[in-house]
Amino acid sequence: MKGGPQYGNMMKQIQKMQADMAKAEAILAETKIETSAGGGAVKAVVTGKQQLLEVRIDPSVVDPEDVEILEDMIVAAVNEALRQSQDLAQKKMAEVTGPLAGGLGGLGLPGF
Repeated sequence: MKGGPQYGNMMKQIQKMQADMAKAEAILAETKIETSAGGGAVKAVVTGKQQLLEVRIDPSVVDPEDVEILEDMIVAAVNEALRQSQDLAQKKMAEVTGPLAGGLGGLGLPGF
């Protein structure tokens, strides 16, 4: 038998991890994260895969004489949404790879 029973077990673990990763990726793609800046004047919505979906701006903060403040609020809202999205993605991937007890070393591969 090529590789023996340990090889077969390792392949099953890899296949399960691949399926779990695909599921986590699908969840991240569907997850929406909304943040705001300027006391809610600017809102940003991103997916768990760091895609910007939407920016909403309260018309009361649109001042043609002071566009810079609005720009700063947009940047702050988008950056916070992306940060939260990245945190979520790391947690989801850790759920998938965590059971491997230290990454590939948990698969019994020499040198890992």
